[in-house]
Amino acid sequence: MTLHSSLPRLLTDGSRPTPVRSDPRPLKVMGILNATPDSFWQGSRYPAVGRAIEAGEEMFALGAWAVDIGGESTRPGAAPVSPAEELERIAPIVAALAGRGRVSVDTRHAEVAEEAVRLGASIINDVSGSLCPVAARTGAGYVGMHSHTVPVSVDGNPVYDDVHAEVAAHLSAIAAEARQEGVGDLWIDPGIGFGKSVEDNLELLRRLRELSSLGVPVLVGVSRKSFIGRITGRDVGDRLAGSLALIAPAWTAGVDVIRVHDVEATLDTIAMLDAVWGRPRT
Repeated sequence: MTLHSSLPRLLTDGSRPTPVRSDPRPLKVMGILNATPDSFWQGSRYPAVGRAIEAGEEMFALGAWAVDIGGESTRPGAAPVSPAEELERIAPIVAALAGRGRVSVDTRHAEVAEEAVRLGASIINDVSGSLCPVAARTGAGYVGMHSHTVPVSVDGNPVYDDVHAEVAAHLSAIAAEARQEGVGDLWIDPGIGFGKSVEDNLELLRRLRELSSLGVPVLVGVSRKSFIGRITGRDVGDRLAGSLALIAPAWTAGVDVIRVHDVEATLDTIAMLDAVWGRPRT
């Protein structure tokens, strides 16, 4: 089967084609706000508190469902940050934005997560996949992610026999633990770019529908990542088009949340997908 033969055909009798996605849930947008001096894209770094707060407010004004605030870079080779320094970076931003909309804290440290929730964050976005007890204890929502190592190793990627099967099994275990702990709002994240080769990332994207079928809402982050650069030859500042192209498989597969740097362009892309395929808007 060719790529074109797998796409919906246009109908000539005036009837509407069947939407690719029948799931009525809207694809929500989570904006990325890095309170760091060393995140992988300079355009996403907001080490100055005032500017970070302004950027978060702008994301909410544009229509972001949530803003994800991080104080430690997880790019390959990034220097680890102590919980104290991480909190110093994010605490005033979380406190300021919590009254504007739903705030997520992007951390792997329990003490950072707990303090961020105390300051008003309502989601713990956990790259380590280990903080569901903290989410249960604090009443926060929880995003559990798959990653081979955190921070990401620069020594290459592991070899998977079946990357989808291994990631899905890992995330199923996280979800089961979170439910057992009593976590309410729950999402799983395949960790695109975290210890995966270009082909691993593409395979996970091709099989997002299978991940969504596990019965747990899925969050995906692909925005401006290095595998897009490997495919397109673009530097990180020029990867917007590649990032927006990857919204389509997420939308089609029933993904619940997409985590992005470019909130406005992402929302425009989702609006067009909704308009063309008639996806119900809620």
